[in-house]
Amino acid sequence: MNEIELGDVSVTRVEEQHGPIMPTAAFFPTIPGETWRRHEADLVPDHLGGDMVHAAMQTWVLRSEGRTILIDTGIGNDKHRPAVPAWDHLDLDYLGNLARAGIRPEDVDVVVNTHLHVDHVGWNTRLVDGQWVPTFPNATYLMPRADFVFWDPANNATIAGGVNENAFADSIAPVHAAGQVQLWEGSHTVDANLTLEAAPGHTPGSSVLKLSSGTDRALFAADLIHTPLQLTELGHSSCFCEDPATALATRRRLLGWAADTGALVLPAHFSGHGALEIEHRGDAFAVKRWAPFDRL
Repeated sequence: MNEIELGDVSVTRVEEQHGPIMPTAAFFPTIPGETWRRHEADLVPDHLGGDMVHAAMQTWVLRSEGRTILIDTGIGNDKHRPAVPAWDHLDLDYLGNLARAGIRPEDVDVVVNTHLHVDHVGWNTRLVDGQWVPTFPNATYLMPRADFVFWDPANNATIAGGVNENAFADSIAPVHAAGQVQLWEGSHTVDANLTLEAAPGHTPGSSVLKLSSGTDRALFAADLIHTPLQLTELGHSSCFCEDPATALATRRRLLGWAADTGALVLPAHFSGHGALEIEHRGDAFAVKRWAPFDRL
């Protein structure tokens, strides 16, 4: 099963790729190796293999109030990514996976980029006759203003040589130039079921999407957590978090909301069943149950 119903909203999982992504010590420099080993039974094989963190690149597709909404767009094809050789000039069948889920690019009404890291904006555009053009020609692309400013190389000299090098030029600016970007800040109502909320820390403009429909609640958590181990080891952020202290405060607040309301948590990068319900466990959290999505 790759589709579930939450109130009046259908949620479909569309994969770009999954597998080992980074060594544990590099991805989470503050988590000791012994901690990974202690929790190995809960993490292998979906989230850990040897000393490598496993992750998925995927899009959550929502159908709500007659519209098709994509949450994040992965890495993308043909992109020049010198800092991440494994993502350089990919040739993946992401659009085929969308088509198998019944979605043509022209059918998409809204694209939500929860933040503007390279692996969340890649399929915003595709290469046509040597030019980057919006992949979803009829969509409004919702982007957090704080990230739009922060990841613009004109404002941030540190981007050169980093993982986000070229991402603004090939995956963000062309959509903005086409007049399809709507910038927002604070919070933004997508429709009666869906609300975007600022969730800073991972990046200045990081956000989550909350779903409230009937009695169902969900938290499309983006990069709030990258591994289930962060539920137990709440205080540890990834190496990609711009402000770890703020990331922790945001993580504690939003995961607390999910545990209190019984919301389904759908992180951007979980392999396996991809989504889960959580519960309070002392000062941290624990997995209550996994969603019925097929395992990647």
